[in-house]
Order: sequence, then structure tokens, then C-alpha cells
Amino acid sequence: MSLIRSTLHMLWMGITVIPYTLAVLLMRWLGGSPRRVYAVARAWLKLSVDSARLIMGVRYQIQGMDNLPTDPQQGVVLLVKHQSTYETFLMPAIMPRPLAYVFKKELLRVPFFGWSIGSLDMIHIDRAHGSRAFHKVVEQGKRLLAQGTWVIMFPEGTRVERGQKGEYKTGATRLAIMTGVPVVPVAVTSAKCWPRKAFIKRPGLVDVSIGKPISTQGRKHDELMAEVEAWIESEMKRLDPEAYPG
Repeated sequence: MSLIRSTLHMLWMGITVIPYTLAVLLMRWLGGSPRRVYAVARAWLKLSVDSARLIMGVRYQIQGMDNLPTDPQQGVVLLVKHQSTYETFLMPAIMPRPLAYVFKKELLRVPFFGWSIGSLDMIHIDRAHGSRAFHKVVEQGKRLLAQGTWVIMFPEGTRVERGQKGEYKTGATRLAIMTGVPVVPVAVTSAKCWPRKAFIKRPGLVDVSIGKPISTQGRKHDELMAEVEAWIESEMKRLDPEAYPG
């Protein structure tokens, strides 16, 4: 049954991404504002999350929404645990501000989905360029944060298996310190239902826990990331104790 449900959901996303992408491209061509274009893309992401609940039984619950800043001018760098594709769809669907992902340029080649995100005001980088790529992140990140868009990054860089921990890289905390905005850690137990690189998803509940903003004033990027890592990994163990025996 899980195979059938997963197949149906994949087909549903494949069908619906086409008209939404065409709408994004058309609005961009007609000179639509970035906020309006983002709203169309967000609607498809929310549709994907809602359909995951209806078709596959993948549900979510959120703790800590009241930790998010309410000032529309307050920039934030969100640092999110990355276990599957699910949270890349979920975060824009639940966050009260437009989000800008920092993502590798290879995603731009994915038909329809890549064309959509390439049309949005986000930050795509070539990881092979090293310092030049980070300079682009800082330059565009400053602009986006100044206009009230929140930057979202996965500090581990790639999806990790349930119960595992990747290497937390400091690019996100460097950006936050250089722009003077707080970081907000987010723990997500998506791999309980939507495992890394798995086609078959299982019904169940994904927990999302949003931590309190951490000030970057006077902080060093490595010790700030260590604090973020400690909070996220501790929260993951609390939310999904089965994945962390002992």
C-alpha cells in the first residue's frame, strides 16, 4: 500500500508542477513582483505537503512557532536539520515570511522544478567556486535580509540518514554574523516518514521544533555553529528517541 500511495503522490506532484511552473515563468516574464511570484511557487509547495498528508498519511506538527520574530523588517537565517526532501517543501509552506534557499546550481537543470526556483529570488551557487560562491551568498543574502526575506540553509549541506549527524559547516553562521541578523535553529524528524533518497514513504507524524532566535552580536562563527548544532541534535534525540539508541 505504501508503494501505491508513494507512486500516486509522485504522479500528483509531477502533474501539478507543470501548470504552477508555467504560471511562475509567465508572471516573471510579465514583470510580476518577486513576492507574487513567490506566492505562486509557495502554493505548489503547500499543495505537495497537503497531498502528502491526504495520499500518503505523512502529517506534521509544529512546536515553537511563537519563537519566530514578528517584526516584518527583522531578517533571520534559518538553520534546518536536513533528512529528506520533505522539509524543503514544508518550510516555505509554514513560515510567515518569504524564504530564500541557498542551493547548488545543478538543481536549475531539473525540469519544471528547477526552472521554477531559478525564476525566484533565491541564491544558487557553484560549490566548486569556493570563496567566490560564499561571496555571492553574502552579497545576495544582505539584499534579501534587508527586504524582509528570510534566508534558509541546511548547515549539514546534504541530507543525512535518520539518527545520523552530518558535518555542520559554518557558512550560515558566517552569513548571519556578517549581516547582523539572528539565527533560528530548526529540528525536523522527516526521515521517520520520508527517508533520505527513498521512493517509498510511510504514514506517520513529522515533528518540527523551532528554537529561539540566537543573537549573532559579538559571536564567532564556529562557536555559534557549535551552539546551533548542540541544540538541533539534542532536540532530534528528544523528538525521535528511537533513532538514537542509548
